[in-house]
Amino acid sequence: MTRYYTRVCNFYYGSRSKTLVNKKKSLPIHGIKEISFNQIQIITRKSKKIVSINQINKLPHPLKKKIIFDLKKITSKKKGFSNLKFNSIPNFLGVLNLTPDSFSDGGKFNKRQKAVRQALNLFESGANLIDIGGESTRPGSKSINEKLEWNRIKKILKLLSKKIPISLDTRKSNIMKKGIKIGVKLINDVSGLEYDSETVNVLKFNDTPFVLQHSQGSPENMQNNPIYKNELLDIYDFFEKKLSYLRSIGIKHNKIIIDPGIGFGKNLKHNMNLLSNISIFHSLGFPVLVGNSRKRFIKDISKNNDSKLRIGGTVASSIYLMTQGVQILRVHDVNEIIQGIKVYKEIIKN
Repeated sequence: MTRYYTRVCNFYYGSRSKTLVNKKKSLPIHGIKEISFNQIQIITRKSKKIVSINQINKLPHPLKKKIIFDLKKITSKKKGFSNLKFNSIPNFLGVLNLTPDSFSDGGKFNKRQKAVRQALNLFESGANLIDIGGESTRPGSKSINEKLEWNRIKKILKLLSKKIPISLDTRKSNIMKKGIKIGVKLINDVSGLEYDSETVNVLKFNDTPFVLQHSQGSPENMQNNPIYKNELLDIYDFFEKKLSYLRSIGIKHNKIIIDPGIGFGKNLKHNMNLLSNISIFHSLGFPVLVGNSRKRFIKDISKNNDSKLRIGGTVASSIYLMTQGVQILRVHDVNEIIQGIKVYKEIIKN
């Protein structure tokens, strides 16, 4: 039996979008009139076909039923959680790495005073949450022991969780337990809950919102010739299967965020296909997060190897992702990204 996937496309943004939605010539993403679409791409493992939304009723009944079901998930309003608000987009996770070896800012914010100042700066610049991590998961990195990871972050977590909303970037269940007890609002596990089998039980017991990320392999080996049959559809299938499993073990809440994991077991071709077709993940029915900030794909395209000089590529990809309906961006340079988005929004008003 042929498996069909629905990807919304041909987006409109701003006042033009509002006009088309009001005239019922386009459909809003997540009920937000400022961003809408009037075409869908019907994808299988062997074919792709674009149809306009007014042609859906002419499709064969089983296919029409599947697409209408997907469109309900794509257009329905999303309820906010963990200081994330989905009545407008994007939201921002500000990155704070308390590690000596992260790929772009390792060691920069290890001291308590610097870490607190940076977290507050990111929040005041417009981040909804500050994503704090004590273990690097950059390509080639090795896992560290639990005690070392917790010692790196515990004092900062305790201090900041009383002041601003915090997300905890960890793969380890005991670190999650301790962070949740302190008051973190979101768990961000880059392994897709695969690294530690107890993480699902911790999240279930505490009813905690979390990010479900796709990753092929471990950070130590994930960039050693990653291979997919079709990266876009393989990753979509991973999410669908994982979400079904989570439901089956009793995680019933909808406070789950989907992250395709740019750079986690993907080469440039894989990353570009995921980014350019990112809107396929809306049909899963959950908010989508993308970590595009300072990633290697920017260096591969621009031929510039200094991660500190990748802000331009981060701004460009962030604006594109926003116009594809992506609800959350995980970024290092919150002020610069928001500045770029504000300028873009103002330009298209005219």
